[in-house]
Amino acid sequence: MQTAELYAIYKQYPSVQTDTRKLKPGDLFFALKGTNFNGNAFARQALDAGAAYAVIDEKEAEIPGRTILVEDVLEALQNLARYHREQFTNLPGGRQVPFIAITGSNGKTTTKELIHAVLSTSYKTYTTEGNLNNHIGIPLTLLKIREDAEMAVIEMGANHQQEIAGYCTYAQPTHGLITNAGKAHLEGFGSLEGVRKGKGELYDYLREHNGTAFVMWDYDYLQEMSKGISGIIKYGTTGEAHVIGKVLKSDPLLEVEIVQGLDDKTIATRLVGEYNLPNVLAAVTVGQFFEVPDAKIRAAIEQYTPSNSRSQLLQRGSNQVILDAYNANPGSMKVAIENFARLQGDNKILVLGAMAELGQESIAEHQSIIDLIGRYTWKQVLLVGGDFLQVAHPYLQFENALQAKAWLQQQSLENAHLLIKGSRSMQMEKVLES
Repeated sequence: MQTAELYAIYKQYPSVQTDTRKLKPGDLFFALKGTNFNGNAFARQALDAGAAYAVIDEKEAEIPGRTILVEDVLEALQNLARYHREQFTNLPGGRQVPFIAITGSNGKTTTKELIHAVLSTSYKTYTTEGNLNNHIGIPLTLLKIREDAEMAVIEMGANHQQEIAGYCTYAQPTHGLITNAGKAHLEGFGSLEGVRKGKGELYDYLREHNGTAFVMWDYDYLQEMSKGISGIIKYGTTGEAHVIGKVLKSDPLLEVEIVQGLDDKTIATRLVGEYNLPNVLAAVTVGQFFEVPDAKIRAAIEQYTPSNSRSQLLQRGSNQVILDAYNANPGSMKVAIENFARLQGDNKILVLGAMAELGQESIAEHQSIIDLIGRYTWKQVLLVGGDFLQVAHPYLQFENALQAKAWLQQQSLENAHLLIKGSRSMQMEKVLES
């Protein structure tokens, strides 16, 4: 079946699902394959649950009149998403919907959420839900965008080169933002230079398609990477940027002063950590660019509350907890520890899970974190799992988060401050489970 024909069916049934457990009556079910599953085997189950059609790529799964046979289900999903995306260009009056792509090693989800909050005050804005930011999640995000869209904000995650380039072929961003490019996913990218090359594929697309980039001008490497892009909007802490801001305080919630670019100068966020300054500045910059009123920009950022274990400030009895356990890499771990060390309070406990996907650099990077920990005074340090188990250190050591939780429960902590952070695979949020 051709993409245009499939799109006609999608227009009748504009809700796409790839998981039978989440399927609702009237959905289009795409029978994706993975290493350990084959969605074709669930086509009949999806139809019995009320799916309008099941899109399959194995003839054995065919049910006349109920299934749509394609060569490759994933490719069909991505092509359908591209076709849908193209409907938002060349609209009546020459209008097109801006599609803003966001990638980076750290902070991309928080930046995406802040930008979405700001733009939503003035435009009908669609965005990536959660972290559906891969080769399946991005097409699903695109296919949730409705005809009333005035803005779209698309998050792009990647762990190897050519991934972002592939996403751009169907997301077709008109605007883009790279939060930063640090030591994340080194196993796939190979090196820091490989990370920058991979993330820079977004800039490559914008350069080739006369797009606009929002660039954190403090980072020399982003200045270099963005050269040749026709539209560059700068933000940062220096006088060369269009939007300039600085940290007023962060103990523990971040308060920012917008020195240039916003009439409402002070923004009191609900985010923990000075490292969120670039994320706030990015949201201000995008809001300014799209002429969102200053008061709405400020209010949207101040009202945004982080969730899903990202820079969350939690109170557990008399204890204050910074839960930043959605993910971790050497860059984000370093700034989180340094920020925590600067906060007021003597009764500080570090609970850190290992960092994943660092390849040959993993032992050295974990040793570097241990060296950093040793520069400060802590009440206690708990290191959990992974390559923290392979490096000599004087701190408490646990194989998993549940063991660390058991130790903490035995301590009857009072008036303590805890930082909980680690890679997603470590599931460090379990430390707080009842």
